[in-house]
Amino acid sequence: MPQKKKTLAKPKTPRPIKNTLKKDIAKGRQKVNIPIVGIGASAGGLEALELFLTNVPENSGMSFVIVQHLDPTRKGILVELLQRCTSMRVFQVKDRVRVEADCVYIIPPNKDLSILHGKLHLLVPTAPRGLRLPIDFFFRALALDQQENSIGVILSGMGSDGTLGLRAIKEKAGVVFVQEPGSAKFDGMPSSAVEAGLADLIAPADALPGKIIAYLQHMPLVAKPGLAEEHISQSAFEKVVLLLRGQTGHDFSQYKKTTIYRRIERRMGLHQIGKITSYVRYLQENAQEVELLFRELLIGVTNFFRDPEAWEQLRVEVLPALLNKQEPHQTLRAWVSACATGEEAYSLAILFKETIEKLKPNKKVTIQIFATDLDPQAIEKAREGIFPANIVADISKKRLDRFFVKVERGYQVSKSIREMVIFAPQNIIMEPPFTRLDLVCCRNLLIYLGPELQKKLLPLFYYSLKQDGFLFLGSAETIGNFNHLFAPLAGKNRLYRKLESGHAPELIDFPTGAIASRVGAAATPLLSPPNLQTLADQLLLQNHSPAAALTNNKGDILYTSGRTGKYLEPAAGRANWNIFVMVRESLRYEMISAFKKALRQQETVTIKNLVMGTNGGKQTIHLTVQPLKEKNTLQGMVMVVFTEVPMKLNTKATGKTGANTIRVNELEQDIERAGQEMQGIREEMQTSQEELRSANEELQSTNEELQSTNEELTTSKEEMQSMNEEMQTVNHELQIRLDELSRNNNDMKNLLDSTDIATLFLDNSLSVRRFTSETSKLTQLIPGDVGRPITDIASALLYPELANDAHKVLRTLVKAEREIPIPDGTWFAARILPYRTMDNRIDGVVITFTDITASKNLEADLRNKKSRQ
Repeated sequence: MPQKKKTLAKPKTPRPIKNTLKKDIAKGRQKVNIPIVGIGASAGGLEALELFLTNVPENSGMSFVIVQHLDPTRKGILVELLQRCTSMRVFQVKDRVRVEADCVYIIPPNKDLSILHGKLHLLVPTAPRGLRLPIDFFFRALALDQQENSIGVILSGMGSDGTLGLRAIKEKAGVVFVQEPGSAKFDGMPSSAVEAGLADLIAPADALPGKIIAYLQHMPLVAKPGLAEEHISQSAFEKVVLLLRGQTGHDFSQYKKTTIYRRIERRMGLHQIGKITSYVRYLQENAQEVELLFRELLIGVTNFFRDPEAWEQLRVEVLPALLNKQEPHQTLRAWVSACATGEEAYSLAILFKETIEKLKPNKKVTIQIFATDLDPQAIEKAREGIFPANIVADISKKRLDRFFVKVERGYQVSKSIREMVIFAPQNIIMEPPFTRLDLVCCRNLLIYLGPELQKKLLPLFYYSLKQDGFLFLGSAETIGNFNHLFAPLAGKNRLYRKLESGHAPELIDFPTGAIASRVGAAATPLLSPPNLQTLADQLLLQNHSPAAALTNNKGDILYTSGRTGKYLEPAAGRANWNIFVMVRESLRYEMISAFKKALRQQETVTIKNLVMGTNGGKQTIHLTVQPLKEKNTLQGMVMVVFTEVPMKLNTKATGKTGANTIRVNELEQDIERAGQEMQGIREEMQTSQEELRSANEELQSTNEELQSTNEELTTSKEEMQSMNEEMQTVNHELQIRLDELSRNNNDMKNLLDSTDIATLFLDNSLSVRRFTSETSKLTQLIPGDVGRPITDIASALLYPELANDAHKVLRTLVKAEREIPIPDGTWFAARILPYRTMDNRIDGVVITFTDITASKNLEADLRNKKSRQ
C-alpha cells in the first residue's frame, strides 16, 4: 500500500489560546502558567500521537509532555517521527529542562520522568522491566506540581497504566481527556480510565486538541485569591447547592466554597459556558449534569498506604498499643470515614493482620473495621475489592502475593482481608457516628469541609472513641482548637490520642438526619427549651412506661424506649441490631411466632404470662406485637412492647387446681426434653459444620496453590505483554523507516534512469550490487546477476582492464577514467570511483559509462580535415 504523504493540517474550529494566557492577567496579578499537557500512550500510541499533534494549531501556547512505554535497550527515534507531524519543536527530555510553550517533550528510554516547578527531571527506574508504570509516575508528579492546572490525556495502549495518575489529577481539580476506546488501536488504557469514572471528556485522538483548547479558553481564573468568589455570586452558588440537594438529598452549603467554586467552574469550562447563570439554567434542564457535578464533588482520590511514613508509625506505635491493652474476648473496633473505594480501609486491615500475627500469633483476636462513604457507587466498588494492576506501585510484592489474588481486571483483595471490613454508605454529617471505637481514620475529608463542619465533626470523633483511642487524620489536616480533646503523637504525622483528662465539649451536635430518614420523617424542627411538663413526661416515659422497641418488617430495631436491657442484649460477634438475635433465649421462640403472626394477620398479637429468666430469678411479662397501619411515617413498621406483670403467689394446689398444676409440670418436662433433643441436634449440626469447614480449608489450600501457579503465569503474561507493547512501538517505527527506504529507492531509481547514464555498483569483491537499465545494453546484465562477480558476465565493452582498474581504485581511492569502444563503433567514457557510505567507509566502487560517440566522431572529422590540409 502506498504511503500517504503527511501534511500539517490546520484545524478549522480550534483557535490558539488567547494571548492573555501568555501575559499577565492584569497589572499586579500573578502570571498565568504555561498549560502543561501530560500525554500517556503505549501500544498503538504512535499513530494516535501523530493524529493528536497534527491537529494542534500553531502558536497554541501549550506544552506537551509525552510518556510512552519504550524498549529500554533501544535508542528511541520518536523525536524524528513526531517532528514531521507538527511545526512545534520536539525534544527528547534532558534532566532539569524547563518546559516552554509550543514544544513537545518525549521521555527517553529506560527513565522515569517527574516535574518540579515547571522543570522536568529524569530518574532511574526502580521497578523491574515489565512492572514499570511511567505514566502513573509522571501524572502524579504533574498533579502535585500544577495542581488545578494539570491536564492529563490518555491515548491508545494496553494495560491500565495512567489510571492511578489520573486519580491524582482529579483530586487536584485538574482535567482528564481520554481517547475514545473505539477509535484506539488498543483500548486497554482508555477503557480503564473510562471505567474508573475519571474521564471528563472522551473523543477521538484528532479531536482532543480542539477540546483542550476550548477548555483552556474557559478555564477558571483563580490565580488571585478571591477571584473565584467574585466570578460566582452567592446567589448563583446557593441555587447550585439547592439543585444538588433537591436531586441527591445532600447539602453542600457548608463545604469549602473555594473547592466547590473550582469544581463548578471546571464543569463550566468543559461545557464552554461563560456565565454562572447559564450554568444554573443548564443544571435545571439536565438532571444528568447535576449527577455529574455531584460525582465531581465526591472525587475520592486515595491509594494503598498513602503517606507511607504515617502508616508506618501507625503500625509501629498505635496498633501494638491497641492490641496490648485489649481484654480477652474484646473486639477491636475501627472506623474509616470517607473511605472512597476502600484502599485505606483494606490498608488498615492488612496492618492489623500483620501486627496480630507478630504480637499474638496463637490468640484469636476479633477485629471490626467499619468503612463508610457518601457515594454508594464507591461503596459497591470497595465491597468488590478489585483494583487495577498498577496498584503494584503502592504495594510491596510481599503484601501483593499474600493479600491479593490476580484476577482478569487486576488484583482482588483476599477473602480473609475483605471479611475484616464492613462497608456501608453513610452521610457523616447527617447520620450518627459509630461508638466504642479504638481507632478513627478520617483522612483528607476535613480539608474539603468548612470551619463549622470541622468544629462539629472533631467532637463527634472524640465521643466515638474509647478512652485512650486514636485519631488518624490526613497529612494536610489538624485538630484545630481542640487541643483539650486530643494530644498529638511524636513526629509530624497526624496521629492523635484521646486525652484522659480532656474535657468533653459542653454540647455535642449529634446528627439526627439519619433517624428521620429511616422512619421517613421530615427534618426535625428546632426544639424550644423544655418546660416542667416535658421533663415530667420524659421521666414517666423512661421509668414507668413499659419497655418497647420499634422495628421494620424484618425485625431490625429502629428505636427503643424504656429499659429494654432486661429483654434485649447485644449478641456476640459482629454488631447485629435485629430483634430476633438480641431477644433473650427464653423469649425467642414466642417472639418469632408472635411477630410472624402479627405480620400475617395484620393485627395486634399478645402473649400473656410469659415466664422468663432474669438475673437470679424469674419474671412474668406480657409480650405485645403491633403492626402499625396508620397512614403516616410509621406505616409498615412494628411496635414490640414488653409489659411486666406481678408473679402470682404459690398456693396449695387442691382438687382441679392441683390436677392443672400436675399437667403444667408434665408439659414443662416435655418442653425441657424437646429442648434437650434440639440441643443435641444443634450439636450434631455444629459437628457437621466443623467437618465441612475442615474440608473447605483443604479445598482452600488447594485453591491457594493453584492461585500461586496462576500468579506466576500472570506475571509471565504481564512481562510478555509489556514486551509486546514495546515490540508494537518498534514495529511501527520500523514500518515507517521501511516506507521511507522504499520511497528513497524509488527516487534513486528514477533519478538514475532519467540521466541515461549506464551506472554499475560493485562491492569490495567486485560482485554486482546494482545497475541501471542502460547498463544492460552494454553488459547484458539481468536482475538475476546481482551478487555475481563482474568478471563472469559477458560484455560488449572492449575493456579487459575493468577488474584491474577497479582493484586499483579500491586500493588507492583515486578515480580511474578510460575511453572504451564497442564493436558497433560506439564509444563510452568509463569512470570508476570509490563507493563511500554515510559514515565515510569504502564499500565498493561505482562505474559510469557515458556515451561519447558524438564527440569521438567530431574529433575524427577534425583530424581528417587537418590531415587533408
